[in-house]
Amino acid sequence: MKIIKSYPLLDIFSKRKSNIKKDKPRPKIIVDYREKNSLVISELIKLGLEIEFRELKVADYIVKDVAIERKTINDFVNSMINKRLFNQIQELQQYKNRLLLVEGNDEQELYSDGKPGVNGNAIRGFLLSILLKYNIPIIFTKNYEDSAKFISVLSKKQTKEIALKAKKRILNKKEQLQFIIEGFPGIGPKTAKKLLKKFKTIQNIISASKEELKETIGKKAETIINLRKINY
Repeated sequence: MKIIKSYPLLDIFSKRKSNIKKDKPRPKIIVDYREKNSLVISELIKLGLEIEFRELKVADYIVKDVAIERKTINDFVNSMINKRLFNQIQELQQYKNRLLLVEGNDEQELYSDGKPGVNGNAIRGFLLSILLKYNIPIIFTKNYEDSAKFISVLSKKQTKEIALKAKKRILNKKEQLQFIIEGFPGIGPKTAKKLLKKFKTIQNIISASKEELKETIGKKAETIINLRKINY
C-alpha cells in the first residue's frame, strides 16, 4: 500500500501569511500650497512620498523637523534685490533646523561676473552672511529632480516631526537697512550700526567720501568704496 504523506493546511497558509509584508507608511512632506505647480512636487510623488498642501507662513517645505526655503536662481537674485529674502531668512530663525535650497545650478549661472546684473561679489557676500550670521545651511541643486531627491533622502532620516507654529515676521525700516548693510562683505552688526548712526540711509553711505567712511569705520571703509564699482 502506497503511503501518501499529508501536511497540515494550516501550517502551509500560516507560512504564506508570515511572508506577506505590510506596506510601510509613506514619508509625508508638508508643502506650502503656492508650490503646487512646481515640478519638484510631481517628482516627489514619483519618488513615493505623500504630499500634504497647507498654507505655510514660513518656508516652502516642512520635512520632519526641518524647514526648507526653496529658491530657483532667478528667484534668489530677484528676492535679494527686492529685499523679500531678508524677511524670509529672519523668519526661518524660528526653526531649529532650517535649509535654504537654491535650485538650477545646471541651468543658470548664479554669479554675473562681467555681465549686466548684480555683482557676483555682492551675491557671494550675501551667501556668506546667510551661512555665518544666520547659521542657515545652503544646498545648491542641479535642477528640480535633484531638489526632490534631496528632500526625499531627508524625509527618510530618523527625526521627529515639528509643530507648525512659525509666524511671519515684519522687519521695521531700521532693521531692514541694517540687514542689508550686514550683507556687505566684511560688515558685521557693530559696523552696520555705526554706519547707520552716522549716515542714516544706504544712499548716504554709498555716497559718503572716503575720508568720512574711514573716520567712521576705519579700514572697513574700503568695502563700501569697492561697492561703488558694482554694476546693476
